[in-house]
Amino acid sequence: MLRLGETLGAYQRRDPAARSKAEVFLLYAGVHATIYHRLAHWLYRRRCRFLARAVSQWSRFWTGIEIHPGATIGRRFVIDHGTGIVIGETAEIGDDVLIYQGVTLGGTGKDVGKRHPTIGSNVMIGAGAKVLGPITVHDNSRIAAGAVVLQEVPEGATAVGVPAQIVRLNGEKVRRYADEVDQTSVENPTLVKIAALTARVEELERQIGDRS
Repeated sequence: MLRLGETLGAYQRRDPAARSKAEVFLLYAGVHATIYHRLAHWLYRRRCRFLARAVSQWSRFWTGIEIHPGATIGRRFVIDHGTGIVIGETAEIGDDVLIYQGVTLGGTGKDVGKRHPTIGSNVMIGAGAKVLGPITVHDNSRIAAGAVVLQEVPEGATAVGVPAQIVRLNGEKVRRYADEVDQTSVENPTLVKIAALTARVEELERQIGDRS
């Protein structure tokens, strides 16, 4: 069930640019994609698979957002911008989830049956992030922009980097990290390691130069 009123209200709370429910309903591609998906999913569950895919493909053409009709999506789902989002057939999404443009909830190509992620409630997935395989991102977690998540993310965690690593857990820093995920100032642990290795190599080269 769509529960259109609460969906529009969720967009207003999440998006400072949303001035009214009418504006959100008429102009927001994420809302349109969600409405189309509810219809496609209803058809999919009644084994009208061709019609379900036809609706989802029309939605993709119209909104730039691809949601397989088999995906299960909870209440108050918010898509910010939305272009380039892909959500696979066996993906499951809880309530109060926010995802940004370019997000993929996809498979790895090596799994059968349950192939796509399970996303808990109150999860934020940043722009361009990829969550791949039949893994679970638990409630109240945050996935930073550009992260590639290949393993389970615990409840209340923040995951950053390629491949993603946990940098905060239940409000406590696991690694040196900014206080909040703000889409621009996240620190990539992989880049930090590369920088440390580079500094070490430069130090060794300096020591060799001093001895020669």
